[in-house]
Amino acid sequence: MIQVLEVRTRRQRKDFIEFPLKLYRNCPQYIPALYMDERKLFKADNDYSDTCETVYYNAYKDGAIAGRISGIIQRTANEKYDQKRVRFTRFDAIEDFEVAKALFAAVEAWALSKGMDTVVGPLGFSDLEREGMLIEGFEYVGTFEETYNYPYYKDFMEKLGYVKEVDWNESRLYAPDAETIAELQAMSDFVARRYKLHFGVAKSTGEFLRKYADGFFELIDKSYDMLYGTVPFTDKMKKMMIENFKLIIDTKYVAVILDENEKMVCFGICFPSLANVFVKSGGRITPGALVRLLKALKRPKVIDCGLVGVDPEYLNRGISVMITSAMCKMLMQDGIEYAETNANLEENWAIQNQWKRFRREIIRRRRAYVKKLS
Repeated sequence: MIQVLEVRTRRQRKDFIEFPLKLYRNCPQYIPALYMDERKLFKADNDYSDTCETVYYNAYKDGAIAGRISGIIQRTANEKYDQKRVRFTRFDAIEDFEVAKALFAAVEAWALSKGMDTVVGPLGFSDLEREGMLIEGFEYVGTFEETYNYPYYKDFMEKLGYVKEVDWNESRLYAPDAETIAELQAMSDFVARRYKLHFGVAKSTGEFLRKYADGFFELIDKSYDMLYGTVPFTDKMKKMMIENFKLIIDTKYVAVILDENEKMVCFGICFPSLANVFVKSGGRITPGALVRLLKALKRPKVIDCGLVGVDPEYLNRGISVMITSAMCKMLMQDGIEYAETNANLEENWAIQNQWKRFRREIIRRRRAYVKKLS
């Protein structure tokens, strides 16, 4: 017998958070989310409480936890795009279609009860969250910033009547040959002279945040405004992101481009890969995880391309070559083997074209599904 219950008790919250750790226990590609971040979801004053309404469900089969799902009404997104949508997120289930069917039935019924007419996902509270369902590249170890799922999820979605809305791809980037790097540097120098641009300088993470945090948030809102599913940063989101940056930013893997008035017009931020840091601890920050974290930050072999933003006024001025050249230098750092991108919209031609300058291998594809409710 399958029973779906709204998550209300402490025990149910624990089941919700820990179910994927059990489901993917023997899956080497799975990278858990931070346990403490998942616990924060259930706090009344979480980082998205002022813009979202949420519901959480667990599915039990014969008394044992068998699946989970969450529904989000992202009010800011619905207002921005003039929609009545519920986002689904954190869907996980055993390989039993009836479990998936029961979970989605619960979210769809909740959506209708709230006056919504569409369910879409996997999408989180904002573009900062893990998004998209993996549909290709199951053999590759995931990144810390994105989620992993089993291949049968795709079959479940199609049987449930969900169809593609958008796809993202993820790539491995290798430094180009020396001749190409020299050409990129020459082009970067030319663009900088022509538009009176220069790279910002910061000797430490603290200095970087003091000098550039405000410009970063302003520019990311502006440059990401028209991308699928994005919402503006709230003060809570900014605070959360700054706290995360303090932990993982290394100025060796950051490039900020300023105009002659010291206004930020472009940025590229990479992070040392944290993919394997929290696997053994199930996403918990344990002493062993802290040791692995310090090692990953100090001597990374892989860097993750976190965020790239360009002021729309500079999109057609060749400024991307400056970021590309800077990223090539990051890849030339001692010990770095390659960079991995996070999810890039397949129709975001600006970013897709930027990666063509590297030796590139597309390794994963993920999808947002949508279903119109009757």
